[in-house]
Amino acid sequence: MMKTETQTFRGYGKRKELNAQTAVECRFGQEVETVLTVHCSAVLTGADVGNGEVRYFGKAHFSIVYEDAEKRVCRAEKGVEFSASVKDEFCFPALTARVALSVENIAVRREGASVYAQALLGADVSLYGQQTFDYLSGGDLVLRREPVKVLTAHLVSGTAETDDEFETEFVGDILQHAETVNLSELVCETGLLKIEGEINLCVLALKSSGVLTSFERLVPFSIEIPCEAASFGASAEARIHVMNASIHAEADEEKGKCRLFAEFTLAAEGCVYEETAVDAVTDAFSLTNAASLTFATAESGGVGDILHVTERISGKCALSSPVAFSDVLQAVTLQRAEANLVNTADGKRVEGVAMATLLVLGADGSHRGVELSLPFSIAVDAQNASVSVLVCGMSARQKQEGEIDAEATLKITVQERRKISARLVANAEEGEQLPVCDSAVSVYIPRAGDGLWELAKSLKKTPEDVSASNPDIEFPVKEGQRVIVYRKKSVIR
Repeated sequence: MMKTETQTFRGYGKRKELNAQTAVECRFGQEVETVLTVHCSAVLTGADVGNGEVRYFGKAHFSIVYEDAEKRVCRAEKGVEFSASVKDEFCFPALTARVALSVENIAVRREGASVYAQALLGADVSLYGQQTFDYLSGGDLVLRREPVKVLTAHLVSGTAETDDEFETEFVGDILQHAETVNLSELVCETGLLKIEGEINLCVLALKSSGVLTSFERLVPFSIEIPCEAASFGASAEARIHVMNASIHAEADEEKGKCRLFAEFTLAAEGCVYEETAVDAVTDAFSLTNAASLTFATAESGGVGDILHVTERISGKCALSSPVAFSDVLQAVTLQRAEANLVNTADGKRVEGVAMATLLVLGADGSHRGVELSLPFSIAVDAQNASVSVLVCGMSARQKQEGEIDAEATLKITVQERRKISARLVANAEEGEQLPVCDSAVSVYIPRAGDGLWELAKSLKKTPEDVSASNPDIEFPVKEGQRVIVYRKKSVIR
């Protein structure tokens, strides 16, 4: 009876990724005559995994800039709590869910005297949990052992606060601000995950003269999160959320300047991936019997290198409504982008659209917001990767009536997705006894390209016996080579 030995690998890793959408909305009163800009930010407050679903909760904060019936530019803010779920039969309570929220679309509608702002929130859900697989580790077999790589995940989180102050032209009121985060460096050191990046702060303000103006500021930040599994060269991923942003100004009317003070509270969720080598059996055979092998697949996922690309783009924009020469372009605000990694005839490219709200003053003295979009396509050296794009320094001008030319700087971050898959022997069962060759010497002509293992398996000899019988043979074998097999014979007296 053939004996076998098995072991079980137990680790922690990313098990599955899910996507969901949910709509949230809030109502603004009858004082709103014309909505100029609308912004929404979403903050996650919790997530849990149940049987067949992931439930997540959060708060959405809406801010609008509008004109009232007297054509005065005003602002309003409101928040709303929401809860949503994503269904999947794979979900069970032992898993941990990491949820990243994004605002995918914003719409405004009027019903009677009220105005409703609605945001479509996207949720990228990563599920982490125990990953196990059984593999053959020994027994009455000839075993082919190879180190099999497995990625194990170590979840980390942390918070940080950062602030900045800077001088601008004199403004009478800050109407709206929006923040976008860009990661510039993600490095593992011994026991530490270091994250560096910048917050692109976009501010829409109203001058004392009643003219709208906008400006930007890149605010650097740094977060260090302890992690025992972190080491030099380890791969990691992270997401940064702006949990709170506070902006206030101090005016100096004599100099005609303002000093702005910005304070941010950041939350970081990261994952450090540790590469482990398992001494597993990838093939096996018996010297005396046929062996039926059962194979298992060990799969694990993680991330790879990070690529940063900065590109200046320009061109004609698509507009949500016409713009005439009589319109005065006042401000560009709420810059953002949507992009994907696509496969083209020229290779991999990041393709998408940069968007913003252009505020114009019409000949009748009323303001309106025009949504503009500028497409882009940028070559990158990547295969399977996630993409994020930060838009900054966007400007617009009108060269010809009805057309808007825009320029913007894109900061693109591309991080490779990594997946490791290995085929292992999980178990072996003994079959029929092999016929015994009673000749003292056999000559075998192998297939060209066979290695030592393939040859030994065909001959039902250990690799050591094949090498000892044929010390001059080189692997892989060439066409026409011969292999000699010697068998010890006992002499009966």
